[in-house]
Amino acid sequence: MPLLKIIGITLLVLLLLMIGLLQLNFFSFREKPEAMNAYLEAQGVGKAEFLRVQAGAHSVHYARIGAAEKPLVVMVHGSPGSMKDFKSYLGDAELLEVAQVIAVDRPGFGYSDYGKTEASLELQAAAVKAVIDRHPSEQVILVGHSYGGPVIARVAMDYPELVDGLVIVAGSIDPELEPREWWRKPADWALMRAILPESMVVCNQEIMALYDELMAMLPMWQQIRCPVVVVQGTDDKLVPAGNAYFAERMLADGQQVQLEMVEGGNHFIIWTMQDEIVQVLKNLIEH
Repeated sequence: MPLLKIIGITLLVLLLLMIGLLQLNFFSFREKPEAMNAYLEAQGVGKAEFLRVQAGAHSVHYARIGAAEKPLVVMVHGSPGSMKDFKSYLGDAELLEVAQVIAVDRPGFGYSDYGKTEASLELQAAAVKAVIDRHPSEQVILVGHSYGGPVIARVAMDYPELVDGLVIVAGSIDPELEPREWWRKPADWALMRAILPESMVVCNQEIMALYDELMAMLPMWQQIRCPVVVVQGTDDKLVPAGNAYFAERMLADGQQVQLEMVEGGNHFIIWTMQDEIVQVLKNLIEH
């Protein structure tokens, strides 16, 4: 390929990525535990504990807060992201009245093997399972935002006995709705990987693999046995609303599935609709 063409494609990909970063205001860099605990103490909920568990080849980092005897809510972030994305939930006094809350750094992000891509949803799910196993609870509810949606769905498929409820928020779960952007392959060139933040390299690589991962999950949806709530904005430009209807179709055979369509909502409803999502969690816990 001519040098000028390579340079042109590189510059274009950089421009597209920068535009994407401006739009993806959920993009967050990892935050030190001390800073997170300072925030939590300011909310009046005390300190979280920051722990690690080994899941195969992955060292998984996570935060836990709340009384250990309460039901367990595990929150799984999107791509890119980190457990910092759920800081406000860790500090939500109303939620902590009824649950202990864990926020996970998925492999490749935060302080979980940062910069090392794990594109397998099976292994991402195994990392979440390792966290759950360390904190046995009579009731376990998983929350997944964006890319975290298919991760928690895979947990419920592979380990149905562990999961009592799923809350999928703006989840990328329908393979046919997964965009196949041409610029992702050039963004994975060695030169681009050297320029981009490690979290963005990981993000790009796992999203490139997501279509095939979701296709592999198609026969597995009937393995989910717990109630599922899908919270989806109708104006989400990153994850189309059709993903919610996909869940309804795939879970129609006996599973409980509830769609909460947020009129005019975008991809960031995990934060703008926190009170409503906390109420969804409380309803699942109570029922």
